[in-house]
Amino acid sequence: MNTSKTTQAAEPDDVHRVFYGIRRSLAILTTIAVLAAFYFAKDLIMPVLIGALLALTLSPVSRFLVRLGLPHFVSAILLVLVTAVSVATIMVFSAATVNSWVSDAPELGRELRDKLSGVSDTIEVVRDASKEVEDIASDANGAGAQEVIIRQPSLLDNALSTVTSLAGTFAVALVLATFLLASGDMFYIKIVQSFKSMSGKKRALTAVYDIERKVSRYLFTITLINAGLGVAIALTVGALGLEYAYIWGIAAFLLNFVPYLGGIIGSLLIGAYSIVYFDSLSYALLVPISYQALTGIEGQVITPMLVGKRLEVNAVAVFLTVVLWGWLWGIPGALVAVPFLVVFKVICENFEDLENFANFLGTSDDVVKAKVSS
Repeated sequence: MNTSKTTQAAEPDDVHRVFYGIRRSLAILTTIAVLAAFYFAKDLIMPVLIGALLALTLSPVSRFLVRLGLPHFVSAILLVLVTAVSVATIMVFSAATVNSWVSDAPELGRELRDKLSGVSDTIEVVRDASKEVEDIASDANGAGAQEVIIRQPSLLDNALSTVTSLAGTFAVALVLATFLLASGDMFYIKIVQSFKSMSGKKRALTAVYDIERKVSRYLFTITLINAGLGVAIALTVGALGLEYAYIWGIAAFLLNFVPYLGGIIGSLLIGAYSIVYFDSLSYALLVPISYQALTGIEGQVITPMLVGKRLEVNAVAVFLTVVLWGWLWGIPGALVAVPFLVVFKVICENFEDLENFANFLGTSDDVVKAKVSS
């Protein structure tokens, strides 16, 4: 009697455990499928996401122009044209210099190796030892084997291919951003209309406007901060005597969209070039030190002060997101990784089922606030 009752009580638990395992497996498979879709459909998805981010960034300015009396379509075209002209101007002024650097990359590498002869000698010894081990292994595996050399595309060809691909992606993103800005509140109205109850409509409208307000403010502020950082770095390295200071300012503006890693990469690149450019090694090191100091001030003081704690995400989530999107889409993915993460965090904050994700992405201050509120 007791045994049958125990068996009947255990059956619902077993069924629940089976359904939980199935649900978890489906969630894992869905995540893998989404990542695979993002990886293989990069050329389709990337311009759509970039266009949406661009529209969110420009939406505060667009609303301001609409309040001044301009129609949505006129303000959208005006903003997108200004953006396109700005990007085209930057590309025109920097294309010749960057092309020259790419062509002279082998020569610059040799000059850098000569300046750092002590370090390069040590590396050369290790390389020679590794080469000897490879020769011994190849002789042991089979003498007289024919070596096949596959000639890789040149660095310039790879650079031109990347620039062409990015130009096409950006063009599609600009067109999409134009339509999104010109539509005004049309998509918001359609989202609200998809809910039947009045309470659902109000909740959806509040969530949509909250997402747009927070995300657009963040993206617009971060873009202005990065632009200011680029100007500061260009003026600083120009004052130190490094040529093409404006190129390094543009590089700093773009790289700063990649937290932590962007500042390190920029410091290494400008440090290598300054070592080649200046005769004195000690004076050349002032350039990367100044670069790193400015990015540190921006990251530790200016951005937290202007952006605020509400939209901050923890360092682990930022790092993993940059690595993931960099693996999926390369450099463009790393540049847009953090804006995507902030968008996802704000969306999670506005839906109860996703609040656990928002809590995981938040900083320690969010944990303290949650404890106080509870």
